[in-house]
Amino acid sequence: MASMIGAQLYTLREFTQTPEDIATTLRKVSEIGYEAVQVSGFGPIDKKELRKILDGEGLKCAATHVKFGEMQDELDRVVDEHNILGCEYPAIGGMPGEYREDEAGIRRFARDASEVAAKLKEHGMTFGYHNHSWELQKYGDETALQTLMDECTPDVTFEIDTYWVQHGGGCPVTWIRKAAGRIPLLHLKDMAIIDGEQIMAEVGEGNLDWPGILAAAKDAGTVWYLVEQDVCRRDPFESLAISLKNLHAMGLK
Repeated sequence: MASMIGAQLYTLREFTQTPEDIATTLRKVSEIGYEAVQVSGFGPIDKKELRKILDGEGLKCAATHVKFGEMQDELDRVVDEHNILGCEYPAIGGMPGEYREDEAGIRRFARDASEVAAKLKEHGMTFGYHNHSWELQKYGDETALQTLMDECTPDVTFEIDTYWVQHGGGCPVTWIRKAAGRIPLLHLKDMAIIDGEQIMAEVGEGNLDWPGILAAAKDAGTVWYLVEQDVCRRDPFESLAISLKNLHAMGLK
């Protein structure tokens, strides 16, 4: 499958809380030039209605973010909803807090996530784990993120977030390469410095090593390049447009 660019719609969460707003937002995202989205931060909407809107705008549902507890306790519903959306990449936006207390908790999550991933695989779906910066903290002799990569089965994939790895003191290129073969989804956001503060920026407007990141992702087998910006200093739709324009200029089509 060729690599494709999508918009992580957590970026537009303020504009996706009603079915009417979701329809308007997806139309704008399509007009900007995106070919896919990651569904995250949405208000209530029937998944069949959402699929109809997506199809009408020519958008694919590349991936989602789902709560881990729902994957554990309501797997059949999660699978049915992803089948409706035509989406094979359900992911979680972060590790539940009860696992984060110590190294034993990280390892327990790795076991639990591997169990969920195995069940999703039976339905032709791939479990994804999205990191923030706290996973770069060391628990014992290694970071939580390294422990997860070591302890999770290969069925668990890693939705590496370029900004959050850098925020945690890691190198996005290094971690993308560590996840080679297990990184179908990649979150793209840039880091800039303004008045001495680290801020999220549009892709190409900050200081991250984009040639290195994109080369590593290509080598690692990334399928979906998902643009996300949790906090924007301008209109979020404009931010998504700037990131897409810059990625095209970098050669990612």
